[in-house]
Amino acid sequence: MAQSFLAFDYGTRRTGVATGSAVLRQGQPLRTITAEGEARFVAIEKLIGEWKPDALVVGVPFHPDGAPHDNTLRAQRFARQLAGRFRLPVHEVDERYTTTEALAAGASDADAAAAALILDQYFREHLS
Repeated sequence: MAQSFLAFDYGTRRTGVATGSAVLRQGQPLRTITAEGEARFVAIEKLIGEWKPDALVVGVPFHPDGAPHDNTLRAQRFARQLAGRFRLPVHEVDERYTTTEALAAGASDADAAAAALILDQYFREHLS
């Protein structure tokens, strides 16, 4: 079973990143990657090399009624790209409202804080 994780709050311009372990069951914000395209994956590769996660978690947004939208498909594509490039298990989590929740909590880096909330959600759903 996976013990350490990196989680991603994917966005077209910014991608928040958090880390966490199955032991503590709590995400910790790391940073936000502002690179796009191939440069984004170079930055992620460095983080994977540094943190050596056993698995990755990607937040996938949906409309409030659960319907998919353009960003749903983009986040799912990003998850597939991570799996293909880094050969790690990738788990998708419904991430409705995480950025709003992070902003409401006063996070200085809302994208990384949202990634930590995504990881917390994964822990609640899969490690209970």
